[in-house]
Amino acid sequence: MLECRSRGATVTDMDHFFRRKRAGLVKSLLSLSLVFASALMILKLKLSEKDAEGLKGAQKADWCGSDCFPSIQAPVQSNFWRLNAAAQSKRVDSQRVSNGTPTSWEVQVLNCSEDELVKSQGWFRRLDPRFHQFVLHRHCRYFPMLINHPEKCADGEVHLIMVIKSVIEQHDRREAVRKTWGKERTINGKKIKTLFLLGTPTTGKDTKNLQKLIEYEDRIYKDILQWDFMDTFFNLTLKEVNFLKWFNIYCPGVQFIFKGDDDVFVNTHNLLEFIGFKVEERKDSDLFVGDTISKAIPIRNRQSKYYIPKELYDQPYPPYVGGGGFVMSSQLARRLFTASEDVELYPIDDVFLGMCLKRLNVSPELHSGFRTFGITRQKVSSMNREPCFYKSLIVVHKLSAQELLRMWSAVHNKDLVCAQRSFI
Repeated sequence: MLECRSRGATVTDMDHFFRRKRAGLVKSLLSLSLVFASALMILKLKLSEKDAEGLKGAQKADWCGSDCFPSIQAPVQSNFWRLNAAAQSKRVDSQRVSNGTPTSWEVQVLNCSEDELVKSQGWFRRLDPRFHQFVLHRHCRYFPMLINHPEKCADGEVHLIMVIKSVIEQHDRREAVRKTWGKERTINGKKIKTLFLLGTPTTGKDTKNLQKLIEYEDRIYKDILQWDFMDTFFNLTLKEVNFLKWFNIYCPGVQFIFKGDDDVFVNTHNLLEFIGFKVEERKDSDLFVGDTISKAIPIRNRQSKYYIPKELYDQPYPPYVGGGGFVMSSQLARRLFTASEDVELYPIDDVFLGMCLKRLNVSPELHSGFRTFGITRQKVSSMNREPCFYKSLIVVHKLSAQELLRMWSAVHNKDLVCAQRSFI
């Protein structure tokens, strides 16, 4: 009996031993996988850096140099650009000081404590717990910037700035956008600039390594704005208000803004053509155009991504545009910034902008060229993969990075023949 017990105990001990070994092996493999993934990303970024440097050398484009990144040694030839940009910036700053507009991002300290008064209210106690943190902190609007590019709009008059919502992990999407519709260039004398809006990684992710990767990526492209708030669905509204404030400070010479997601297709030529028509018709001052949604009501299905409890909002939504992609004038953007400061933050960013527009008595314009739900809502339809439709539209949502690259190549293929050019 004693012998059997002893053997049983030995088997049990060995089983625990091998379980611990397996657990340790799994942890080691996970760590190695993360290191390997980071190494691949850095290698890819290094190759992108070489491509970017070669392109810049060919185009003789200037970088903002050590003024933006003190750790990077700026080339001597960029001094002329920096001095001229500084002189221009001083002229703009002096004008803006007289108008009461800040000349730099003044939010330097993150100080966002919970709203204790809300906790005692009955409606808050009845509120779905998923919304507690949003409600307790929605009085906090503006956050410190981790990556800034105040020079982005200073290089002459910018006709159109492409502003894209993204998250740190979606490097492939940003690369695809940079190679296609988000490429910075001048078309028929109209200068186009690009910016990606980011927050910080969500809890549980490898924050330090991800932050290092995004900083390295920005050293190459200099097209990222990052704020010190977590990148969550509810915080997309923070990207709206922080960008509107940033734009109001740094971009006095920009004429139009396209704002969209990093998984959309944009026909840049059609977008510029559409803006040109609006300018000719003198209908550009209050321009806000996209895939407009009217007479919508809050979704009460708790399983939906867009679920809103009655305690938070219990009335029909104002008209708003799908956030996948829309275009607006700079004049309206500045008015939106002013209006947004008096509108309580809302967890759905598209609807929040609709609330701000309502406050200005501006109705967003519906245009059939903006397809933020796809060319057709039937995802399996072949129409969603037909290049001739993309050639006729302005915005189509949504595509993966590889799909975007393939569709861009197909649409710009000289051999592509379409029966007619018309919106469906």
